[in-house]
Amino acid sequence: MAHPVITPRGRHVSPLTPLNRGCPRKGFVMDGTPLRGYSCITTATKDMWERLFDTGYRADVSINTDNGGVIYAHASILLASPVMKSMLKHSRGRGRGRGQVRRLSISICGVPHQAVRVFIRFLYSSCYEQEEMKKFVLHLLVLSHVFVIPHLKRECEKQLEQGLLTEENVVDIFQLALLCDAPRLSLICHRLILKSFKFVASTEGWKVMKQSHPKLEKELLESVTEADTMKEERTRKLNERKMYLQLYEAMEALVHICRDGCRTIGPHDKVLKGGRAPCNFAACKGLELLVRHFASCKMRVPGGCIHCKRMWQLLELHSRLCAKPDVCRVPLCRNFKERIQQQNKKDEMKWKILVGKILMAKKIAGVPFSSSIGICT
Repeated sequence: MAHPVITPRGRHVSPLTPLNRGCPRKGFVMDGTPLRGYSCITTATKDMWERLFDTGYRADVSINTDNGGVIYAHASILLASPVMKSMLKHSRGRGRGRGQVRRLSISICGVPHQAVRVFIRFLYSSCYEQEEMKKFVLHLLVLSHVFVIPHLKRECEKQLEQGLLTEENVVDIFQLALLCDAPRLSLICHRLILKSFKFVASTEGWKVMKQSHPKLEKELLESVTEADTMKEERTRKLNERKMYLQLYEAMEALVHICRDGCRTIGPHDKVLKGGRAPCNFAACKGLELLVRHFASCKMRVPGGCIHCKRMWQLLELHSRLCAKPDVCRVPLCRNFKERIQQQNKKDEMKWKILVGKILMAKKIAGVPFSSSIGICT
Protein backbone atom coordinates (compact mmCIF):
# COMPACT_ATOMS: atom_id res chain seq x y z
CA MET A 1 0.00 0.00 0.00
CA ALA A 2 1.37 3.39 -0.97
CA HIS A 3 1.96 5.96 1.74
CA PRO A 4 0.26 9.36 1.57
CA VAL A 5 2.20 12.17 -0.05
CA ILE A 6 2.04 15.37 1.97
CA THR A 7 1.97 18.52 -0.07
CA PRO A 8 2.02 21.42 -1.02
CA ARG A 9 5.38 21.85 -2.75
CA GLY A 10 6.49 18.36 -1.75
CA ARG A 11 7.43 19.70 1.67
CA HIS A 12 8.03 17.12 4.41
CA VAL A 13 6.62 18.12 7.75
CA SER A 14 7.95 16.56 10.94
CA PRO A 15 5.29 15.27 13.38
CA LEU A 16 4.72 17.56 16.36
CA THR A 17 2.94 17.09 19.66
CA PRO A 18 -0.80 16.56 19.02
CA LEU A 19 -3.40 18.95 20.35
CA ASN A 20 -6.27 17.75 22.57
CA ARG A 21 -9.34 19.46 21.17
CA GLY A 22 -12.80 19.23 22.69
CA CYS A 23 -11.99 16.33 25.07
CA PRO A 24 -12.26 16.73 28.87
CA ARG A 25 -9.22 15.56 30.77
CA LYS A 26 -9.08 13.11 33.67
CA GLY A 27 -10.31 14.54 36.93
CA PHE A 28 -12.92 16.84 35.31
CA VAL A 29 -16.50 16.81 36.58
CA MET A 30 -19.60 17.29 34.41
CA ASP A 31 -23.06 17.62 36.00
CA GLY A 32 -21.66 16.34 39.27
CA THR A 33 -20.30 13.15 37.66
CA PRO A 34 -16.55 12.51 37.56
CA LEU A 35 -15.24 11.92 34.05
CA ARG A 36 -12.68 9.28 33.22
CA GLY A 37 -10.71 9.77 30.04
CA TYR A 38 -12.75 10.98 27.09
CA SER A 39 -16.46 11.74 27.48
CA CYS A 40 -19.13 10.85 24.92
CA ILE A 41 -20.57 13.88 23.15
CA THR A 42 -24.33 14.17 22.75
CA THR A 43 -26.03 12.96 19.59
CA ALA A 44 -27.15 16.50 18.77
CA THR A 45 -23.57 17.80 18.97
CA LYS A 46 -22.27 14.94 16.86
CA ASP A 47 -24.99 15.50 14.24
CA MET A 48 -24.20 19.21 14.14
CA TRP A 49 -20.53 18.60 13.41
CA GLU A 50 -21.32 15.98 10.79
CA ARG A 51 -23.79 18.33 9.04
CA LEU A 52 -21.12 21.01 9.03
CA PHE A 53 -18.73 18.57 7.36
CA ASP A 54 -21.29 17.21 4.89
CA THR A 55 -22.54 20.64 3.77
CA GLY A 56 -19.13 22.31 3.80
CA TYR A 57 -20.79 25.56 4.89
CA ARG A 58 -18.25 28.39 4.64
CA ALA A 59 -15.45 25.84 4.32
CA ASP A 60 -12.13 27.61 3.93
CA VAL A 61 -9.93 24.63 2.96
CA SER A 62 -10.07 22.39 -0.09
CA ILE A 63 -8.30 19.04 0.24
CA ASN A 64 -7.23 17.54 -3.08
CA THR A 65 -7.12 13.75 -3.25
CA ASP A 66 -6.28 11.17 -5.90
CA ASN A 67 -8.17 11.08 -9.20
CA GLY A 68 -9.20 14.73 -8.94
CA GLY A 69 -11.26 14.35 -5.76
CA VAL A 70 -11.87 17.36 -3.54
CA ILE A 71 -13.01 17.49 0.08
CA TYR A 72 -14.04 20.80 1.65
CA ALA A 73 -13.20 21.41 5.29
CA HIS A 74 -12.66 24.10 7.90
CA ALA A 75 -9.20 25.19 8.97
CA SER A 76 -10.30 25.50 12.60
CA ILE A 77 -11.04 21.73 12.59
CA LEU A 78 -7.92 20.70 10.71
CA LEU A 79 -5.76 22.58 13.22
CA ALA A 80 -6.27 19.56 15.52
CA SER A 81 -3.44 18.05 13.47
CA PRO A 82 -0.11 19.85 13.95
CA VAL A 83 0.98 18.55 10.54
CA MET A 84 -2.06 20.02 8.80
CA LYS A 85 -1.51 23.23 10.73
CA SER A 86 1.93 23.51 9.17
CA MET A 87 0.55 22.61 5.73
CA LEU A 88 -2.10 25.33 5.99
CA LYS A 89 0.52 27.81 7.07
CA HIS A 90 2.45 27.24 3.85
CA SER A 91 -0.58 26.94 1.60
CA ARG A 92 -1.65 29.65 -0.83
CA GLY A 93 -5.33 30.52 -0.77
CA ARG A 94 -7.63 31.51 -3.58
CA GLY A 95 -10.69 33.76 -3.57
CA ARG A 96 -13.59 33.12 -5.93
CA GLY A 97 -14.78 36.64 -6.22
CA ARG A 98 -16.11 39.40 -4.10
CA GLY A 99 -17.75 38.16 -0.90
CA GLN A 100 -16.43 34.62 -1.35
CA VAL A 101 -14.51 32.79 1.37
CA ARG A 102 -10.78 32.77 0.80
CA ARG A 103 -10.00 29.06 0.52
CA LEU A 104 -6.67 27.39 1.22
CA SER A 105 -5.65 24.31 -0.73
CA ILE A 106 -3.70 21.26 0.42
CA SER A 107 -3.27 17.77 -1.00
CA ILE A 108 -3.37 14.28 0.49
CA CYS A 109 -2.36 11.73 -2.12
CA GLY A 110 -1.51 8.05 -2.12
CA VAL A 111 -4.67 6.83 -0.38
CA PRO A 112 -8.25 6.44 -1.72
CA HIS A 113 -10.47 9.51 -1.76
CA GLN A 114 -13.05 7.83 0.44
CA ALA A 115 -10.42 6.95 3.06
CA VAL A 116 -9.41 10.62 3.25
CA ARG A 117 -13.07 11.55 3.63
CA VAL A 118 -13.53 9.11 6.53
CA PHE A 119 -10.37 10.55 8.09
CA ILE A 120 -11.55 14.17 7.84
CA ARG A 121 -14.99 13.22 9.11
CA PHE A 122 -13.37 11.69 12.18
CA LEU A 123 -11.67 15.04 12.89
CA TYR A 124 -15.11 16.63 13.03
CA SER A 125 -17.14 14.16 15.07
CA SER A 126 -14.76 11.39 16.22
CA CYS A 127 -17.15 8.96 14.53
CA TYR A 128 -16.91 6.42 11.75
CA GLU A 129 -18.98 3.67 10.17
CA GLN A 130 -17.85 0.16 11.03
CA GLU A 131 -17.90 -0.91 7.38
CA GLU A 132 -15.73 2.07 6.45
CA MET A 133 -13.29 1.25 9.25
CA LYS A 134 -13.11 -2.35 8.10
CA LYS A 135 -12.44 -1.30 4.51
CA PHE A 136 -9.97 1.54 5.14
CA VAL A 137 -8.40 0.64 8.50
CA LEU A 138 -4.87 0.40 7.07
CA HIS A 139 -5.19 3.73 5.25
CA LEU A 140 -6.63 5.34 8.38
CA LEU A 141 -3.75 3.97 10.46
CA VAL A 142 -1.27 5.60 8.08
CA LEU A 143 -3.19 8.89 7.96
CA SER A 144 -3.54 9.04 11.75
CA HIS A 145 0.19 8.44 12.13
CA VAL A 146 1.31 10.89 9.44
CA PHE A 147 -1.02 13.67 10.60
CA VAL A 148 -0.56 12.91 14.35
CA ILE A 149 -4.11 12.07 15.39
CA PRO A 150 -3.38 9.73 18.33
CA HIS A 151 -6.99 8.87 19.28
CA LEU A 152 -7.76 7.68 15.74
CA LYS A 153 -4.48 5.76 15.67
CA ARG A 154 -5.39 3.98 18.90
CA GLU A 155 -8.82 3.16 17.52
CA CYS A 156 -7.32 1.66 14.35
CA GLU A 157 -4.93 -0.45 16.41
CA LYS A 158 -7.81 -1.58 18.61
CA GLN A 159 -9.95 -2.59 15.62
CA LEU A 160 -7.05 -4.55 14.13
CA GLU A 161 -6.27 -6.30 17.39
CA GLN A 162 -9.90 -7.24 18.03
CA GLY A 163 -10.78 -8.89 14.75
CA LEU A 164 -9.44 -7.25 11.61
CA LEU A 165 -6.00 -8.82 11.99
CA THR A 166 -5.84 -12.24 10.30
CA GLU A 167 -3.22 -14.75 9.26
CA GLU A 168 -3.78 -13.62 5.67
CA ASN A 169 -3.00 -9.93 6.22
CA VAL A 170 -0.67 -10.13 9.23
CA VAL A 171 2.52 -9.58 7.18
CA ASP A 172 1.19 -6.37 5.62
CA ILE A 173 -0.05 -5.09 8.96
CA PHE A 174 3.23 -6.01 10.66
CA GLN A 175 5.21 -3.92 8.17
CA LEU A 176 2.75 -1.07 8.54
CA ALA A 177 2.93 -1.24 12.34
CA LEU A 178 6.71 -0.89 12.16
CA LEU A 179 6.45 2.10 9.83
CA CYS A 180 3.74 3.76 11.91
CA ASP A 181 5.48 3.27 15.26
CA ALA A 182 2.79 1.01 16.73
CA PRO A 183 4.83 -1.27 19.04
CA ARG A 184 1.90 -3.11 20.62
CA LEU A 185 0.37 -3.90 17.22
CA SER A 186 3.72 -5.00 15.81
CA LEU A 187 4.25 -7.30 18.81
CA ILE A 188 0.81 -8.89 18.32
CA CYS A 189 1.56 -9.37 14.61
CA HIS A 190 4.94 -10.88 15.38
CA ARG A 191 3.40 -13.38 17.79
CA LEU A 192 0.77 -14.38 15.22
CA ILE A 193 3.48 -14.86 12.57
CA LEU A 194 5.43 -17.14 14.92
CA LYS A 195 2.30 -19.04 15.92
CA SER A 196 1.08 -19.69 12.35
CA PHE A 197 4.36 -19.46 10.45
CA LYS A 198 3.69 -22.27 7.97
CA PHE A 199 0.46 -20.67 6.77
CA VAL A 200 1.78 -17.09 6.90
CA ALA A 201 4.84 -18.05 4.83
CA SER A 202 2.52 -19.22 2.05
CA THR A 203 0.53 -15.96 1.83
CA GLU A 204 0.90 -13.37 -0.90
CA GLY A 205 1.95 -10.79 1.68
CA TRP A 206 4.97 -12.86 2.65
CA LYS A 207 5.98 -13.32 -0.99
CA VAL A 208 5.79 -9.57 -1.60
CA MET A 209 7.76 -8.84 1.58
CA LYS A 210 10.38 -11.38 0.49
CA GLN A 211 10.96 -9.38 -2.69
CA SER A 212 10.70 -5.85 -1.28
CA HIS A 213 12.14 -6.29 2.23
CA PRO A 214 14.53 -9.28 2.26
CA LYS A 215 16.20 -8.00 5.43
CA LEU A 216 12.90 -8.06 7.32
CA GLU A 217 12.22 -11.58 6.02
CA LYS A 218 15.63 -12.68 7.30
CA GLU A 219 14.93 -11.20 10.73
CA LEU A 220 11.56 -12.96 10.91
CA LEU A 221 13.12 -16.28 9.90
CA GLU A 222 15.74 -15.83 12.60
CA SER A 223 13.06 -15.07 15.17
CA VAL A 224 11.12 -18.18 14.10
CA THR A 225 14.26 -20.29 14.55
CA GLU A 226 14.92 -18.68 17.91
CA ALA A 227 11.32 -19.26 19.01
CA ASP A 228 11.55 -22.95 18.03
CA THR A 229 14.81 -23.27 19.95
CA MET A 230 13.31 -21.61 23.01
CA LYS A 231 10.25 -23.86 22.77
CA GLU A 232 12.47 -26.95 22.66
CA GLU A 233 14.47 -25.64 25.60
CA ARG A 234 11.29 -25.00 27.60
CA THR A 235 10.07 -28.50 26.80
CA ARG A 236 13.40 -29.97 27.88
CA LYS A 237 13.33 -28.03 31.16
CA LEU A 238 9.72 -29.02 31.84
CA ASN A 239 10.59 -32.68 31.26
CA GLU A 240 13.59 -32.36 33.57
CA ARG A 241 11.49 -30.68 36.23
CA LYS A 242 8.89 -33.42 35.90
CA MET A 243 11.59 -36.04 36.36
CA TYR A 244 12.95 -34.31 39.48
CA LEU A 245 9.44 -34.05 40.93
CA GLN A 246 8.95 -37.77 40.31
CA LEU A 247 12.19 -38.47 42.16
CA TYR A 248 11.02 -36.37 45.10
CA GLU A 249 7.67 -38.19 45.12
CA ALA A 250 9.56 -41.48 45.05
CA MET A 251 11.47 -40.34 48.16
CA GLU A 252 8.20 -39.54 49.91
CA ALA A 253 6.77 -42.92 48.94
CA LEU A 254 9.92 -44.69 50.15
CA VAL A 255 9.61 -43.11 53.60
CA HIS A 256 5.91 -43.93 53.65
CA ILE A 257 6.55 -47.59 52.79
CA CYS A 258 9.33 -48.07 55.32
CA ARG A 259 7.75 -46.09 58.16
CA ASP A 260 4.00 -46.64 57.87
CA GLY A 261 3.57 -49.58 55.54
CA CYS A 262 1.68 -49.27 52.28
CA ARG A 263 -1.63 -50.87 51.38
CA THR A 264 -0.42 -51.17 47.76
CA ILE A 265 2.83 -52.98 48.57
CA GLY A 266 2.10 -54.43 51.97
CA PRO A 267 2.84 -53.62 55.63
CA HIS A 268 6.35 -53.00 56.86
CA ASP A 269 6.02 -54.35 60.34
CA LYS A 270 2.34 -54.06 61.20
CA VAL A 271 -0.99 -55.52 60.20
CA LEU A 272 -3.13 -53.10 58.23
CA LYS A 273 -6.83 -52.96 58.99
CA GLY A 274 -9.14 -54.11 56.24
CA GLY A 275 -11.10 -50.87 56.20
CA ARG A 276 -8.04 -48.69 55.77
CA ALA A 277 -8.23 -46.17 52.90
CA PRO A 278 -6.21 -46.81 49.71
CA CYS A 279 -2.70 -45.39 49.51
CA ASN A 280 -2.50 -41.70 48.53
CA PHE A 281 1.10 -41.94 47.32
CA ALA A 282 0.96 -42.39 43.55
CA ALA A 283 4.67 -43.23 43.44
CA CYS A 284 4.05 -46.37 45.50
CA LYS A 285 2.68 -48.13 42.45
CA GLY A 286 5.91 -47.45 40.60
CA LEU A 287 8.06 -48.55 43.52
CA GLU A 288 6.11 -51.73 44.27
CA LEU A 289 7.82 -53.99 41.74
CA LEU A 290 11.23 -52.45 42.41
CA VAL A 291 10.93 -53.00 46.17
CA ARG A 292 9.66 -56.56 45.77
CA HIS A 293 12.51 -57.34 43.35
CA PHE A 294 15.10 -55.77 45.65
CA ALA A 295 13.83 -57.86 48.58
CA SER A 296 14.22 -61.17 46.72
CA CYS A 297 17.11 -60.57 44.29
CA LYS A 298 20.26 -62.63 44.87
CA MET A 299 22.51 -60.00 43.22
CA ARG A 300 21.81 -57.09 45.56
CA VAL A 301 25.16 -55.40 45.10
CA PRO A 302 26.01 -52.07 43.43
CA GLY A 303 26.92 -52.63 39.79
CA GLY A 304 25.09 -56.00 39.64
CA CYS A 305 21.41 -56.24 38.73
CA ILE A 306 20.25 -53.10 36.93
CA HIS A 307 17.02 -52.96 38.97
CA CYS A 308 18.91 -53.34 42.24
CA LYS A 309 21.36 -50.68 41.12
CA ARG A 310 18.45 -48.29 40.64
CA MET A 311 17.19 -49.14 44.12
CA TRP A 312 20.64 -48.48 45.60
CA GLN A 313 20.63 -45.08 43.90
CA LEU A 314 17.20 -44.24 45.35
CA LEU A 315 18.35 -45.24 48.81
CA GLU A 316 21.46 -43.06 48.52
CA LEU A 317 19.41 -40.14 47.19
CA HIS A 318 17.08 -40.48 50.17
CA SER A 319 20.02 -40.36 52.57
CA ARG A 320 21.16 -37.08 51.03
CA LEU A 321 17.70 -35.60 51.44
CA CYS A 322 17.04 -36.99 54.92
CA ALA A 323 17.80 -34.74 57.89
CA LYS A 324 17.03 -37.38 60.56
CA PRO A 325 19.14 -40.48 59.81
CA ASP A 326 19.24 -41.58 63.47
CA VAL A 327 15.48 -42.18 63.59
CA CYS A 328 14.84 -42.83 59.90
CA ARG A 329 13.21 -46.19 59.07
CA VAL A 330 14.53 -46.31 55.50
CA PRO A 331 17.18 -49.05 55.19
CA LEU A 332 20.83 -48.00 55.01
CA CYS A 333 20.04 -44.30 55.45
CA ARG A 334 22.63 -43.89 58.20
CA ASN A 335 25.19 -46.05 56.35
CA PHE A 336 24.99 -43.84 53.25
CA LYS A 337 25.40 -40.74 55.43
CA GLU A 338 28.68 -42.14 56.72
CA ARG A 339 29.86 -43.09 53.21
CA ILE A 340 29.41 -39.53 51.94
CA GLN A 341 32.65 -38.49 53.63
CA GLN A 342 34.58 -41.11 51.64
CA GLN A 343 33.34 -40.17 48.16
CA ASN A 344 35.56 -38.29 45.73
CA LYS A 345 34.79 -34.66 44.94
CA LYS A 346 33.51 -35.38 41.42
CA ASP A 347 30.84 -37.83 42.60
CA GLU A 348 29.98 -35.60 45.54
CA MET A 349 29.43 -32.65 43.19
CA LYS A 350 27.10 -34.72 40.96
CA TRP A 351 24.96 -35.69 43.95
CA LYS A 352 24.82 -32.12 45.24
CA ILE A 353 23.66 -30.86 41.82
CA LEU A 354 20.96 -33.55 41.65
CA VAL A 355 19.71 -32.78 45.16
CA GLY A 356 19.68 -29.05 44.40
CA LYS A 357 17.62 -29.57 41.24
CA ILE A 358 15.13 -31.79 43.04
CA LEU A 359 14.63 -29.20 45.78
CA MET A 360 14.33 -26.40 43.20
CA ALA A 361 11.75 -28.35 41.17
CA LYS A 362 9.69 -28.90 44.30
CA LYS A 363 9.95 -25.21 45.20
CA ILE A 364 8.88 -24.08 41.71
CA ALA A 365 5.94 -26.48 41.82
CA GLY A 366 4.68 -24.53 44.83
CA VAL A 367 4.03 -27.63 46.97
CA PRO A 368 5.40 -27.58 50.54
CA PHE A 369 8.07 -30.09 51.48
CA SER A 370 6.78 -33.19 53.23
CA SER A 371 7.62 -33.34 56.90
CA SER A 372 7.67 -37.14 56.64
CA ILE A 373 10.97 -37.06 54.75
CA GLY A 374 12.79 -34.67 57.00
CA ILE A 375 14.35 -32.79 54.10
CA CYS A 376 17.72 -31.18 54.59
CA THR A 377 17.71 -27.49 53.67
